[in-house]
Amino acid sequence: MPEHGGQLRLAAQRYRRPLGEWLDLSTGVSPFPWIGNPTPSSAWARLPEDHDGLEEAARSYYDAPSVLPLPGSQAAIMNLPRLRESCRVGVLTPAYFEHALRWRQAGHDVVPLTPAQCAEAAGRLDVLVLVNPNNPTGHRFTRSELLEWHARLVARGGWLVVDEAFADTSGGDSLAAVSDRQGLIVLRSLGKFFGLPGARVGFALAAPALLAALAERLGPWTVSGPSRLIAARALEDRPWQEAARARLRATGERLARLLAECGQPPAGGCELFQWRLSQQSQGIHEALARTGVLTRLFESPASVRFGLPGPEPEWQRLETALHALPGETRA
Repeated sequence: MPEHGGQLRLAAQRYRRPLGEWLDLSTGVSPFPWIGNPTPSSAWARLPEDHDGLEEAARSYYDAPSVLPLPGSQAAIMNLPRLRESCRVGVLTPAYFEHALRWRQAGHDVVPLTPAQCAEAAGRLDVLVLVNPNNPTGHRFTRSELLEWHARLVARGGWLVVDEAFADTSGGDSLAAVSDRQGLIVLRSLGKFFGLPGARVGFALAAPALLAALAERLGPWTVSGPSRLIAARALEDRPWQEAARARLRATGERLARLLAECGQPPAGGCELFQWRLSQQSQGIHEALARTGVLTRLFESPASVRFGLPGPEPEWQRLETALHALPGETRA
């Protein structure tokens, strides 16, 4: 099983620091979660049912014609590759590495691509898998270029898969509204923007036939009843969403400024994280971990991703830890 952010118990064991003494900045999840009313006992006492309001809330929130609730968008990432015969798949690199892993495990020929290589690849590959905005670099593709690449792919029976897990805060380039086009699959998640990764709710947005094939692979009752109820309420809470977007934009800008002021200028990022590209990334990660600040370390390219602190004491703790980093990490 590949490593992911949020492995706090492993970090606690490795660095011999109790769980309650950590500042976890390793996930890119909002530190300001949506918190609604308590879940009624009836949600636990019955099997989950479709058409309980979740699909309607998701279609409205994403402005998408067709949606399929998932136990996290990871479920689609693992199963979409099984819906195609072996083919050539271009995957943005670096990006969320589960995409390349799962296509490769399904027997496909995976071709790593930089953002500059995607346009040419759309004319010769069968599937193009992108993350927009990208995790961990923060690179953003425009809606117009994505639609151009989709047209070239679908003309040959291909797919464009766009993971929009971090698109809720600035979704102007989202393809959700046209996701029912043949050969286009958009993935969304409740975990990042809404701060609810534990609910395990995501969505695939695509043409009905493709969603039906994916649903057949997943089987019944993929999302628990309480999670369905929580997700629907969060997706319908427009005042909270508007306030959260403004708060996350300001907080993301604050994190970028803090890192720059402390000699760790980010090379990219978005509202929910900042990405520090450095040959000293291992040293940065280790030194911060020894103070109880957990970041997400990447080997290729050598880099560290910082999620957002929450309450003010967390900002003060991060600033203190950053100022204490060895001088060589500022290169």
